Amino acid sequence: MSFDPRILVETQQTLVSGGVVLLATDTVLGLVALPSDSTAVDKVYALKKRPRDKNLPIIVASADQITAFGGQISPSARACLNSKHMPGPLTIAIELQTEIAPSWLSGRAECAIRIPDDALLLALLTNLGPLMATSANLSGRDTPHTTDEAVIQLNGTPDYVVAGQAKSQAPSTLVNCRISPPKIERIGAVSEAEIAAILERAND
Repeated sequence: MSFDPRILVETQQTLVSGGVVLLATDTVLGLVALPSDSTAVDKVYALKKRPRDKNLPIIVASADQITAFGGQISPSARACLNSKHMPGPLTIAIELQTEIAPSWLSGRAECAIRIPDDALLLALLTNLGPLMATSANLSGRDTPHTTDEAVIQLNGTPDYVVAGQAKSQAPSTLVNCRISPPKIERIGAVSEAEIAAILERAND
């Protein structure tokens, strides 16, 4: 999947300057921001009207980026990372090594991680490092199908919009790999049966 190089430049400049970007991901529409920029993070919460006690997930380009910020990859997490759904619509919750974790993860014992199957996002992640990413909807509401609809629903306007529509209306499936046995916390694009087969391989 290709993208206009000008969009990469504009998106990257927006993020570096502390802005929030609305764009289509490989699942639902998303809001992305640099997790190290507290102003940008505050704006994401405000746009969604999301309670501050609900942590936001992080997207990365590779497993190396996970370990670089102190993420602990358990056998079940490794099995998920090695599955056909990574990159793709599978999110894993992992434990954080607090002495390594950067300040933007301060106070968090775990973090939800996903590797997106999207060329633009992967280019941004390669250039900028991990990004905070969340669905582009008001908290508790369904995610709109198009960026135009998302702009209407959100509490305010993102700093840059990559016009488009969701590639799927199903969110990623979330598996908590921090606990043993691992637990599915949200069923999405990857079925319960597929997750069970992935986790079974972790025990082989």
